[in-house]
Amino acid sequence: MKKTIFSILALISLSANGQVIEKSKNIDEVVIQNKKVKYKNKKENPAYAILKKVWEKKYKNAFDSYKNYKYEEYQKIEASLNNIDSTFAKKKIFKGMEFMFKNIDSATGKNYVPIYINETLTDVYKRNEGLPREKKVVLAEKASGFEDNQILVQMVQNLYKDFNIYENTLNFFDKGYTSPLARDGFAVYEYELVNDMVVEGEPCYTIKYRPKNNAALAFRGTMYISKESYAVKNISLSSAKSSDVNFVRGVDADLTYYIVDENSFIPEKSDITLDLSLVNKKQNAKGVYVRRQISYKDFQFNKDEIETEIDKKPDEKIAVIKEQDNSFWEEKRHEALSDEDKETYDNIDKLWQVPRFKTYVKIAETLGSGYINAWKAIDFGNIYSMIGNNDVEGNRIRLGARTFFSRNDMWRLQGYAAYGFKDKKFKFGGDVRYMFNPNNRLTIGYGFRHDIQQLGVQLMDSYGVMERTFASSSFASRGDNYNLSWITENNANFSIEPLRNFQIRLDASYKEIKSAAPEVFKINYVKNGIEKSQVNDASASLSLIYRPKAKYSQYGLDRYEQFTLAPTFALRYTKGFSGIVNSDFNYDKLQFSYKGHVLMGHYGRSDINLEMGKIFGAVPLSLMNVVPGNQSYGIMQNTFAQLNYYEFVADAYSSLIYEHHFNGWIFNKIPLIKKLKIREVAFFRGVWGSLEKDKTAMNRSSIIYTAPKDHIYYEYGFGIENIGLGNFRIFRVDFNWRGNYLDRPNIQKFGVKVGMQWGF
Repeated sequence: MKKTIFSILALISLSANGQVIEKSKNIDEVVIQNKKVKYKNKKENPAYAILKKVWEKKYKNAFDSYKNYKYEEYQKIEASLNNIDSTFAKKKIFKGMEFMFKNIDSATGKNYVPIYINETLTDVYKRNEGLPREKKVVLAEKASGFEDNQILVQMVQNLYKDFNIYENTLNFFDKGYTSPLARDGFAVYEYELVNDMVVEGEPCYTIKYRPKNNAALAFRGTMYISKESYAVKNISLSSAKSSDVNFVRGVDADLTYYIVDENSFIPEKSDITLDLSLVNKKQNAKGVYVRRQISYKDFQFNKDEIETEIDKKPDEKIAVIKEQDNSFWEEKRHEALSDEDKETYDNIDKLWQVPRFKTYVKIAETLGSGYINAWKAIDFGNIYSMIGNNDVEGNRIRLGARTFFSRNDMWRLQGYAAYGFKDKKFKFGGDVRYMFNPNNRLTIGYGFRHDIQQLGVQLMDSYGVMERTFASSSFASRGDNYNLSWITENNANFSIEPLRNFQIRLDASYKEIKSAAPEVFKINYVKNGIEKSQVNDASASLSLIYRPKAKYSQYGLDRYEQFTLAPTFALRYTKGFSGIVNSDFNYDKLQFSYKGHVLMGHYGRSDINLEMGKIFGAVPLSLMNVVPGNQSYGIMQNTFAQLNYYEFVADAYSSLIYEHHFNGWIFNKIPLIKKLKIREVAFFRGVWGSLEKDKTAMNRSSIIYTAPKDHIYYEYGFGIENIGLGNFRIFRVDFNWRGNYLDRPNIQKFGVKVGMQWGF
């Protein structure tokens, strides 16, 4: 999804100019004091006493205090090109689209051109007690003519996060902005109490605030706090001018709340505008505004009919656009459309009749998804995995295809073929899946694969035979790597989500595994006194996956996750069966993993990956828990950078990978380095494991089994990310140190790895 957004930005050549689409609110006139007052400490500042009262109240969203509730939500999303002038509009790239630019008004400074608008009217139902559940029922939707409107809407929504203004940290672009109402706000902001005023009949204190450091992830603006309840009635936020966020020129928000009682509030409306950019952030560069307005009304609480509606409606929004006539919208809109909005609808419909524009959209879709669509039925790709290299295959080419009629397909057939120019062998794979019910996502599937794979780079394997094999992930590696395996696999699977974001999955698989380079890498083992070189494994597994607060777009097989920091909990039990289709091993394997993210305000974000597992029963090397190493010079997430492949093998293990992204918290304080806009990362990786004698006794492979039992193996280091020019800051360099086990042969105590990452 991130690639899609950045691809569309690239085609438009976005940048921002700092202007904001006009907004208004019902606030009486106020005289602003321009004189800046200095205080010796925060307690001398009269704003401190007011904010202290706000903190003491511990305001919470009133929705959380009701058994159930329902409301009507109106959402309008708009996108506009900015910094557009008549010279730019005459460029050849816009041939046939001149009508979009006929109303440019650079004389007034409003030099932007609306290119997209979408309206949605939704009934939202929520249950808090018992089993929490949320349902959204789309009453009507009016779009500006985009063929794949739902994905575009969801892409825009992905840029926005739900947040509580009273929290210490506000999530924008998965980065922690310090809230102006944070308890440590005085460490980040300067506050100024100005004239009292009345907001929608509510007498309010007026507090202006600004960041002490313009490069900080913070805002400037004005908040209006009720003199009676000390609740925020209205607040405006504008991101710091020099804040270091890629592709983002600015964030402007205007939020208004209903004050329910002395300790709770309900959102009334929000108006958030984003300035997005790609190449650079110069004032005269071309850019785009993305504006999202939401208003709420017709609240109902603690009613039996809400429970009834929740139980009978589907869990997720079914993407069937409900068209209504103009009279419906004129009656139901929370606010009337402007003349400009009405014209936008007409212009976008015309735009989709221009062949050149359709070509631009297809290019953006290809860059974003990695697939080239043909005949609205078949996708060819993935273009990003077409070429690879490893020591066994040499250069490798891979061609794939899949059925693709729409993003909400209920079934999909896909496959690929690959060829290695060194081993001169063909590889292939494919799968078919069918989803019976989009509400609980009841799905069955079957897949097969005959390919070379790098085992030992994941403790808990991915799901499905079409997942990444890791055998050809890097053209540059430390030392030779012939530790690859030929795998012929058949897999049948079943999955269902009985509860929102909770998946139950069953897999039955049969694998034949042998070395891809037996002259230098052996996976042999002894069974009943006979040495064998091929592993036959029949197994079944039960997986439980829980992703609280995760949000998805669409309802088809391949739904798209929105940008969230939702954690992932996974528990898997695998049973191996001997005697089934020549399978040799009877064993039990139990595994658990947790992946989470923690925003820490202006201190950055922490990423945590915790895994543990245990195998019961004797199994050979190919079925053991191999601590994931990384001999490439590229950064591979959730691996140990200074470990060789198969260096540590265990039947029981516990591992922790911790990474903290400071988002420039240190570098932004150093004058010369600050101009580079680079960011710092620190990380620690540790793993413990054990081995039982029954595993080592059967080993006849070329790998000598050792486990980090006596001492936890660890490595540490720091990285520099956000390296690049302008907004193209996609490179990262890591400096890794190995902490112990330094006397082992062919190890590397220090290493540098390079990677690319898309993000804000």
